[in-house]
Amino acid sequence: MKLILATENPGKVTEMRALLAGLLLEPLSPLNLGWRLQVVETGATYARNAYLKASAHAVRGGLPALADDSGLEVDALDGAPGLYSHRFLNLPNPTDADRRAYLVSLLKEKPRPWRASFFCAVCVCLPNGRHWSFSGRCHGEIIPEERGGNGFGYDPIFLMAHRPQTMAELSDEVKNQLSHRALAIRQAEPTLRQLAARTRQF
Repeated sequence: MKLILATENPGKVTEMRALLAGLLLEPLSPLNLGWRLQVVETGATYARNAYLKASAHAVRGGLPALADDSGLEVDALDGAPGLYSHRFLNLPNPTDADRRAYLVSLLKEKPRPWRASFFCAVCVCLPNGRHWSFSGRCHGEIIPEERGGNGFGYDPIFLMAHRPQTMAELSDEVKNQLSHRALAIRQAEPTLRQLAARTRQF
């Protein structure tokens, strides 16, 4: 079954493809399909934003689509940046490094540990609008120094709970067992298997 991965983030595409390996799927990114969709994330929840992205790509491609919306929630910042994790820094074309530095600057005067969690909502959507939602959460804390090069976003400053590594220091194999996105996609696997089996019947 062909499945559109409704993201243009190359890090997410790579991670999602690895997470979906073993399922009878052919994951396709918008770049594979030759289009770019600017989906405005107006939802008040992660699940709504994931649905908006999955629905737009499913309709555009006439195929099932999978999208996620994820965010970093820091206790000392009352859950911020949360839904606005990617739009957290009001600068033209900020980099991930810019966002990490800004987040740490906001926490400098607050007592440690800076408890935090990554949350991910995943939506699987059909072109007819039928959809399923799933979620996963990963706990840890923010640290002031960046560690590791195997990740993106806030991964290098997110120290995993009960582990000595940041998210960016984990191997792909371990990350794909423990991350918020991995946990959410694992919840989606039975639905994806059913859809793939139904496709093979025709």
